[in-house]
Amino acid sequence: MSTAASHSSRTSMPSLGTAVVTGASSGIGAVYADRLARRGYDLVLVARDAARLTVLADRLARETGVRTEVLQADLTNPADRARVEQRLQSDASVTLLLNNAGMAVSGTFLESDIDAVERMIALNVVAPTRLAAAVAKGFAARKAGTLINIASVLALVPEMFSGTYSGTKAYVLNLSKSLQAELGRHGVRVQAVLPGATRTEIWDRAGTPIAHLPQEMLMDVDTMVDAALAGLDQGEEVTIPSLEAVHEWTALEDARRALGPFLSLRDPARRYLAAAVA
Repeated sequence: MSTAASHSSRTSMPSLGTAVVTGASSGIGAVYADRLARRGYDLVLVARDAARLTVLADRLARETGVRTEVLQADLTNPADRARVEQRLQSDASVTLLLNNAGMAVSGTFLESDIDAVERMIALNVVAPTRLAAAVAKGFAARKAGTLINIASVLALVPEMFSGTYSGTKAYVLNLSKSLQAELGRHGVRVQAVLPGATRTEIWDRAGTPIAHLPQEMLMDVDTMVDAALAGLDQGEEVTIPSLEAVHEWTALEDARRALGPFLSLRDPARRYLAAAVA
């Protein structure tokens, strides 16, 4: 069951509205909560671990003066998720949603626990979709709002890791790009963030100790979030924090768009006609 508690020590800092942060109890979500509070956002912190959320909420209220609220919820639980959706739909003070909550499942597809995979899909795909839907209409009506979806660079390289995990992150990327086209004309900002390997608890939870990863691939979580927010400030729709050669991403996007006119035509490609004749 979800529970909520509020904390406040408001100073003279003007509020930028309320940011709802999922997966806020640790890692990427906790650092985003810290950075958003210091920018002047009031916070609604969402995760399963109420004790950790409360410690974070108390600290940020004390250090920054923003209003903080703990909303305990398991986003794989439909009833808990519905409570968060209701909050997003009903609270016009919400100006930012960070869809960060996520999980990974270790092992290959043949080795993996399919029930764990289903839970991962519920958290990585169903939850961000429903929460985005809950907030999108209000953002569009108010012609303002920011939606940040945390995907992964594995959306671009599915061969490198679990195809089910990378598939969930490819979904988040595709959803974000579609929402950019749909909501952007209503004044809503949508950013997809594609971190590489980041020093968070997700590795141990997935059964892949972080010590087993090449250290040159690992980015500190504070550095990753600061880079992602810099990308948001610069108006990026897709932010890949470690990618120096941004022209490579641009080239990939240009190549993808160039395929568009040829993906749906009346006649099949000649190579298939030749095979049929043979």
